[in-house]
Amino acid sequence: MPAWESKIEGKVVVITGASSGIGAETARLLAAHGAKVVLGARRVDRLEKLVAEIQEAGGQALAHAVDVTQREQVKALVDAAVEHFGRIDVMINNAGYMPLSPLAADKVDEWDRTIDVNIKGVLYGISAALPRFRAQGSGHMINVSSVAGHLVFPGAAVYCGTKFAVQAIAEGFRQEAGPTIRSTIISPGTVDTELVSHITDAQIAEQIKGYMAIAIPAEAIAQAILYAIQQPPAVDVNEILVRPTAQTL
Repeated sequence: MPAWESKIEGKVVVITGASSGIGAETARLLAAHGAKVVLGARRVDRLEKLVAEIQEAGGQALAHAVDVTQREQVKALVDAAVEHFGRIDVMINNAGYMPLSPLAADKVDEWDRTIDVNIKGVLYGISAALPRFRAQGSGHMINVSSVAGHLVFPGAAVYCGTKFAVQAIAEGFRQEAGPTIRSTIISPGTVDTELVSHITDAQIAEQIKGYMAIAIPAEAIAQAILYAIQQPPAVDVNEILVRPTAQTL
């Protein structure tokens, strides 16, 4: 490893939405590279199994229950990381919700939940981690957005709106937080995760099956996150957009 390259070993990384998919694979990968991972999600049983797996492999991990729609719970997650490991180096706002449906379906409750998880969850992560980063004089905020933050397609107006918001919030964070705090947006295309299980609209759910045939594994996104973290402190990888080669949109 070149002398100028940042090492990930020993970094304390907090991950929301860590019980499955991108969050879980990122936890495994970063822990395998020596990071100390703090895993947040509502499904604590899954978190505990993942922590046991990481520890058995020689890594360091901590599980903490969190609902990202609750500001105090997100703050408690970050506080737990600092209390257990002494600091926080990377905050990964990964938790997401994708109940696609046409606007005419009027699924207002789903709209509210999508906004609460995808936008407020990111803002609460920033609120919890940024004061720690400023006190330390360093830190890395990673926000998981989506290809849906770059384009809009039928049945996804609300979901796309939340991901466009993540793009805007993350760019504002980048401009305001420097010069020693880094900001990265990870924008996955079609990935094999549980997000599609959130879809309650039968027609949209059937359409999505075709897209899932080309889905790439969640580990591909974990590799992108690892790459961004591994860069030297003066290098800020602002966005990585990762699609399956077969994806046209």
